[in-house]
Amino acid sequence: MAQRRERRTGRRRAGLAGDPEAEAVGRIAQPVHRLPIYELASEEALEIIHRASLELLSDVGIDFYHPEAEAILKAHGVRLAGQTAHFDREMIAEYVAKAPRQFTQLARNPARNVVIGGDYLTFAPVYGPPFVYDRDRGRREARLLDFQNFVKLTYLSPYLHHSGGTIVEPTDLPVHTRHLDMVYSHIRYSDKPFMGSVTSAGNAADSVRMAELVFGAEAIREQPALLSLINISSPRRLDDRMLGSLITYAQARQGLIITPFLFSGAMAPAAVGGTLVQLNAEALAGVVFAQMVNPGTPVVFGAFQTNIDLQSGAPVFGSPESQIALYVAGQLARRHGLPFRSGGMFASSKVADAQAAYESVMVMLPTVLAKVNFVLHAAGWLEGGLTAGYEKFILDEQLLGMFHKFLQGLDVSANGLALESLATVPPGGHHLGTPHTIANFRTAFHRSDLFDYNSFEQWYEEGAQTADERANTRYKAWLGDYEAPMLDPALDEALQAFMNRRKADIVPEM
Repeated sequence: MAQRRERRTGRRRAGLAGDPEAEAVGRIAQPVHRLPIYELASEEALEIIHRASLELLSDVGIDFYHPEAEAILKAHGVRLAGQTAHFDREMIAEYVAKAPRQFTQLARNPARNVVIGGDYLTFAPVYGPPFVYDRDRGRREARLLDFQNFVKLTYLSPYLHHSGGTIVEPTDLPVHTRHLDMVYSHIRYSDKPFMGSVTSAGNAADSVRMAELVFGAEAIREQPALLSLINISSPRRLDDRMLGSLITYAQARQGLIITPFLFSGAMAPAAVGGTLVQLNAEALAGVVFAQMVNPGTPVVFGAFQTNIDLQSGAPVFGSPESQIALYVAGQLARRHGLPFRSGGMFASSKVADAQAAYESVMVMLPTVLAKVNFVLHAAGWLEGGLTAGYEKFILDEQLLGMFHKFLQGLDVSANGLALESLATVPPGGHHLGTPHTIANFRTAFHRSDLFDYNSFEQWYEEGAQTADERANTRYKAWLGDYEAPMLDPALDEALQAFMNRRKADIVPEM
């Protein structure tokens, strides 16, 4: 009986029918931030950090391991000592100002286009794990079927606005061609925006070509169809793979998330202030270089930062220090006039347990309060990013629903104040049956359709299921009820023909 009830819920959620709050969210591509922004650092402190970052860029420098990148830097007046680039302090603001303050990323379904920047938030799923986990089969290597499953689950959620990128690594496919299957899966099984491959310039070019087939070459130069993750190989270097991808995407005017990858105590100082100096310098170097390649290229100021446990060397997610860095990085991004990427449902836990919940909320609440514009890893992250959890994905998705409601802020409209109801209920009465309550009872307060709000007795009689057990049933129901969005057969044929040609042409790296 429970399985039948869950399958009906899955169908309702997939179509957003019968759930008023989910329907309302589904009609809004993404939430708008209406809360006060938490500003942790003073203007004086931000200026101190920024000036130190400029000193790092000018006097110490950032390494660029790519011949074409070196030529571009020299052409724009950057001093090179070997592969180390030294940026004049005055040029940083000039080139950063060439980047748009916000931009729209295209989706295959135009109703699902997303705005990156400003007051808008975009939630995307976990990125990069080579393993997956569920309660039935435990931890195992990710396969293409898992990748497709997570694309489908993301498509079905009204609280995830973006399909993401390498949600998991499909280890059953050849490394040199798997990027084609991943990009195709985003196009075939979802109609939300998606990310391109960044493992080489050639893979980036393939991603651009597939986006051109879907949207048209001219259209994606006007508004990007791809948003791709460029990680800085901290400390202070951009490697040839990331630079090759960055150049390819910037030349095609596709969106880039420039993100230092920092563990304080390892790739950054064991001090939050020093980490922020390095983070700001590395991100600005990538942003400036992207504008040198193609002025006006959409870029996002990224921050992936936490600390290691100095006793064991293991990364720690949800630490108070990492959240201080998150808040201040957001202030720096706004200071530069750039969209901001950070945060996520980070957890060191290996399964969807209490530790995973505490760690994830410890990161996501600051993420919302800091007004992060693009949140990668918003659902599914386990084991420090090594594993994507099916049950964790569903539980995270439920939390995102709560954050959507939270982001709406305080309603002081006539309906929000409910003065008529206040005036008609006598002293000692109640509001349970008033016209105002009847009119608002479905949408006044957020109610998860997965979490249990019943009495102990009713919960026990109905099977005493834990949250992760219900999440296990939910993800299977969603996948069982999934229906793919329409894709023009001629476009599908063109995409598959391109993939087949490229798979025949690509020579594996030795």
